Amino acid sequence: MLQLNAQIVDCSDLFFSEYVEGASQNKAIEVYNPTNAAIDLSSYTIERYSNGATNSSSGGVTILTGMLASKDAFVLTSGENDITAQFGYCDPALIALGDMAEPNGSYPTPMHMNGNDAMVLKNNGVIIDVIGRIGEDPADGGGSGAWTDDAASGFTQGSWWTMQHTLIRKSTVLSGDNDGFDLFNPSLEWDSLPLGSWDSLGTHSCHCDVATAINEASEISYVVYPNPANIGDQITINSSANIESIDVLNILGEKVYTKKANTINTNNLPKGTYIITLKLSDGREVYNKIIIQ
Repeated sequence: MLQLNAQIVDCSDLFFSEYVEGASQNKAIEVYNPTNAAIDLSSYTIERYSNGATNSSSGGVTILTGMLASKDAFVLTSGENDITAQFGYCDPALIALGDMAEPNGSYPTPMHMNGNDAMVLKNNGVIIDVIGRIGEDPADGGGSGAWTDDAASGFTQGSWWTMQHTLIRKSTVLSGDNDGFDLFNPSLEWDSLPLGSWDSLGTHSCHCDVATAINEASEISYVVYPNPANIGDQITINSSANIESIDVLNILGEKVYTKKANTINTNNLPKGTYIITLKLSDGREVYNKIIIQ
């Protein structure tokens, strides 16, 4: 089988930034946007290659939705909220931290991971990041098992990393691992936290944040204030370039507000996170995130 890989350039595409494999169905995956522009998530999927499988047909696929702002993180959680469900349920507090939850009762899905499943991020069907190793079951068919930091065993024996732990991508990582068939040593790119650690979901620290922008929009300086804002506040954008108009998009990518000015009236905007597009008089566009609380 021919495996196609994307050509990954540092800070050029989404990658996995956090992995929560908790008790019962307390599962979550975070994806980070290291680029200098908002990204439409509709071409991205998270897939589970379960128990050593080489495809996601038995593990499940979730198509992401919405717009992800530059230097922002998107969180997918399990949506299992029935305490009598066969595979357990997800703590409502964890679901509340997510941007998207898989439908309740929709087994199998990626969020039914249990530590020995390779987790795959794709863009337009091409692998751009992997947690684990495709085609390998570190449990060796024996049920419980996970990838480890033990080189002597091929990273499949010893103290678990990908089961009953939270993993956070090191800030020095600037791109995903698009070779899903190479050995997976989680300690190289991930920090390990104890079972039930969720507090950092929704944000990620990355050296891409301070990388020099390569697009011409980086020459523009602007201030958005107040941000976060309360319903009823007027948000003002002061920019070094002339602003022709402002578009406001909700998390689904739907335009909910537009104005030919440098202000946003929040009276009719529900609480939530939005992406704003600043259209400049010279044809350039700049993207930013605003929060209405």
